[in-house]
Amino acid sequence: MNASVPPSPATPDRPAKPHLPDAQTVTQVTHWTDRLFSFRVSRPASLRFRSGEFVMIGLMGDNGKPLLRAYSIASPAWDEELEFYSIKVPEGPLTSKLQHIKVGDEIIMRPKPVGTLVHDALLPGKRIWFLATGTGLAPFASLMREPETYEKYEQVIMMHTCRTVDELEYGRQLVESLKDDPLIGELVGDKLLYYPTCTREEFHHMGRVTDNLTSGKVFEDLGLPKMNPEEDRAMVCGSLAFNVDVKAILEGFGLEEGANSDPKQFVVEKAFVGEGI
Repeated sequence: MNASVPPSPATPDRPAKPHLPDAQTVTQVTHWTDRLFSFRVSRPASLRFRSGEFVMIGLMGDNGKPLLRAYSIASPAWDEELEFYSIKVPEGPLTSKLQHIKVGDEIIMRPKPVGTLVHDALLPGKRIWFLATGTGLAPFASLMREPETYEKYEQVIMMHTCRTVDELEYGRQLVESLKDDPLIGELVGDKLLYYPTCTREEFHHMGRVTDNLTSGKVFEDLGLPKMNPEEDRAMVCGSLAFNVDVKAILEGFGLEEGANSDPKQFVVEKAFVGEGI
């Protein structure tokens, strides 16, 4: 998990790379596993976004045209830089290249944030559930660092499922750092409940988000009542199959899906970056 070092300066034998359109400069890269990495880039002074939104980022493709994918911004709206959390796909059109970026390199970022995982898309409630698999944690990495999250809700539950323990490390370190954060530590207090699970490796919490919701195990483990539309709100980010399954479970609890224009009890991010990228 070492940050990358700046690239060598341009020389007559090694000309500087041409500037990319809508370019932002990479400031930090961390490789968490052989499949997962995060990186930070400069933030345009004019960029305004709501925690939980995503932007299009990428690199130039082999055909000389921008190759872009939707990536949730993992940093909160108040951060001076932008953070992203990504899977590595060896044959993926974008991530086969993106995983090799280093500090000082440039990426393309179209500064038009959008998305459904925002507080405005939910009606007021008592608890909010963040439900994610893999790198679907990214928008919640933003929302867990957003003061509004703790001002709006009495309890914030982060359920995150990965295959192996090491794939949980990015989220674990982030969650553990929040209570001591000088900006939002006091707001977080005891409100944030973290429920990580593994599916392929022995861990103190096992099983998928869907299984732990339907069996009621997560409610029992955390001492919480079963989800209900009067008190509970939820945000969902994962693979298409995960989103479909969780949506059905939430509707079974009586929750209705909302949107920016029609706030309800839960929202689903449909632009998640998953396998094959």
